[in-house]
Amino acid sequence: QVQLVESGGGSIQAGGSLSLSCVASGRTFSNYHMAWYRQAPGKVREFVATINHNGAVPNYADSVKGRFTISRDNAKNTVDLQMDSLKPEDTAIYYCKAWLPFVATEYWGQGTQVTVSS
Repeated sequence: QVQLVESGGGSIQAGGSLSLSCVASGRTFSNYHMAWYRQAPGKVREFVATINHNGAVPNYADSVKGRFTISRDNAKNTVDLQMDSLKPEDTAIYYCKAWLPFVATEYWGQGTQVTVSS
């Protein structure tokens, strides 16, 4: 079992920056691949960014590429999402996800709200 807690959301004007953080507990964090997803009102949850268990091979959705940066610190059991040049369409609840390679089980946090005003 892995417990994930996100933080860092808030309200900001377009063009600004926010940094989200997800803290994991319960199992060996460095074994898990990590990702950020988001869900806007009335829309399905969508992929934002992912990073593998050792911090290599970050990958991003086209909509955030060049603006968002995912990183992790296995010593602190955290995965962060630096969000720059925010747009109103980035408004959503942002969720952290953890999973092991070749294992079906996924773990999700409770989400943190990000609101970007124009």
